Order: sequence, then C-alpha cells, then structure tokens
Amino acid sequence: MSQFSLFGKFTVEEENRDLLADILLEAAESMKEQEACEVYIVSVSESEADAVYVYETWRDEEAHQASLSLEVTQKLISRAKPIITGMERIQSLKTLGGKGV
Repeated sequence: MSQFSLFGKFTVEEENRDLLADILLEAAESMKEQEACEVYIVSVSESEADAVYVYETWRDEEAHQASLSLEVTQKLISRAKPIITGMERIQSLKTLGGKGV
C-alpha cells in the first residue's frame, strides 16, 4: 500500500471559521461517492480560532487532482474561496498503512 495523503490548513477571519468548516464537511460528504478518497477529515483547533485543518488520503495523487475538477468540488470551492484568507499545504505524505486505510 502506498497512497497519497495531504495535510492542509485554511485560515479565515474568526467569525467565518464555522462556515468554512461546514463547507469542508460538505466536501467530506461528497467524497463518500469517490472510491479513490479513503480519508477526508475536517478538524479545528481550540488554540486557533481562525484555522480549519483537512487531512485527506487518496489512492494516488492523480485521484486527488482529478477530484478538484468535479462539479461538486468546484461549487464548494466557489463558496469557500471568498472567506479564505490563507492556505498552507503543511505536508504531502506517502501513506504506508494503519487503522482507517
């Protein structure tokens, strides 16, 4: 097993964090239809009121890239983009195994 994983951070104005989290949770729900997406977790930190984190695991990097062009993904991006003030790809990872994958 050798999947592609991505750990990212989105920043927003504090008052928009819950809105962005909700949009990303909609994205997670839409990924249930995508067999190539094995994990899509949305998290927030108690110490960062302006951040939302996403951890994703995919069959491979190409599957992740293809997901970005899906109509549902494009609609969610268009809703999220106006409130996002920053994005950081914390790490791209090669998943070796473990619980949940």
